[in-house]
Amino acid sequence: MSDGETGEIEWGEGDPRVVFVMNIVLSSIFATVVVYGLSYLELMAFTFVNVATAALLLIALTYVVTK
Repeated sequence: MSDGETGEIEWGEGDPRVVFVMNIVLSSIFATVVVYGLSYLELMAFTFVNVATAALLLIALTYVVTK
């Protein structure tokens, strides 16, 4: 900002460990919501195995998409 440039934001990749933990947490929350919704519609049972499987699939998908 001292160079006279205003409004410019520098974007970085961030710490990969933090990004990985955020991916796990957010994917797990989203998987829980999706499996709960499917169980509400009686399309899938709301079990730990189903939530964990959905979370692992989401984690793998986001890893592949972002690499």
